[in-house]
Amino acid sequence: MKLAEALNLRADIAKRINGLSVRLQNNALVQEGEQPAEQPVDLLKELDELILQQEELISRINLTNAKTVSEGKAITELIAHKDALRIKIDVLREFLDAASRNVSRAMRSEIKILSAVDVAAMQKTVDGLEKDFRETDVKIQTLNWNTELL
Repeated sequence: MKLAEALNLRADIAKRINGLSVRLQNNALVQEGEQPAEQPVDLLKELDELILQQEELISRINLTNAKTVSEGKAITELIAHKDALRIKIDVLREFLDAASRNVSRAMRSEIKILSAVDVAAMQKTVDGLEKDFRETDVKIQTLNWNTELL
């Protein structure tokens, strides 16, 4: 199985676990003398099986990510770099939005508010970070589809 397939399977199992959680909640209480629509014991058994599958799959994905190296970096390092870029890009975007706001003055005698940074230069920096983010994401996706799950 390819790493990308395992990641898709992990997402599918997570959705199924969430669905079971809802079904368990819907069948947690029943009126005296009535039967639940689904037996919680059966749902709990299915939940345990899915959680075991998920645990094994996550273990194998993490092991594969740690041991698969491309251009001197493990997939784990590429994922961490991508996550760090996303955080930095988001913070800088919010900062640029704030720095780009025009503060209107009713009269010329009011204090003029100026940006504390060169917005155009900062935007070029963010554009470079976004390019790095996209390239890193493509590397990760390519590795995911070319790497066998350990």
